[in-house]
Amino acid sequence: MTSELEIIGTPLGNYVRAIRLLCEEKGVPYRLNPAFPQTPEVKSLHPAGLIPCMRHGDVTLFESKAIAHYIDNRFPGPKFFPSALLQSAQTEQWVSYVNSKVDRWVMREFVGETLYFDKTKGPDTARIEAALPEIERYIAPLDDAVAAKGYLVGDGITYADLNVLPMLAALKAFPETSKILAKFRSLSAYAETLSARPSFARTAP
Repeated sequence: MTSELEIIGTPLGNYVRAIRLLCEEKGVPYRLNPAFPQTPEVKSLHPAGLIPCMRHGDVTLFESKAIAHYIDNRFPGPKFFPSALLQSAQTEQWVSYVNSKVDRWVMREFVGETLYFDKTKGPDTARIEAALPEIERYIAPLDDAVAAKGYLVGDGITYADLNVLPMLAALKAFPETSKILAKFRSLSAYAETLSARPSFARTAP
């Protein structure tokens, strides 16, 4: 298969950026098709109209982890889903945890309500304030996890790290959440180290 790899989704989407980070780290050429959720093209690929989606020849996929698995196994380059049983399971563990807990409170409850509120009503300040202690609660285990070796799994970068990096970048973008992140020295250093990688600059929204 020689068809172009196409990633569909807005550059602002954290999961879109995670897939792009993976492509950049592996050296996989791709084309970004900037599309918002719920647009006709996205709804034709994802049953719920969500991003990212992927096309590669006759192959179409939705959901970021499935797309990441495909890219990591389909293309040459370093592996970001480890083959060793324990490290593979730990990678899945952290991706699932971050997607269910960290994404909810950082991206949906805080960032979503801060930036994309109903203009007729204004931001829900109570909802935003309520998100802050939950963010602190759910990033604390990440700080513990990276304290020893600087990565979520083992002593090298995996998709678990690429998946959480856009969310940590979002934390750093707002004064309230930047203060929370600063409380966690290991996680802050981890975010700085990953943000210095060329893939991070090349995928900036």
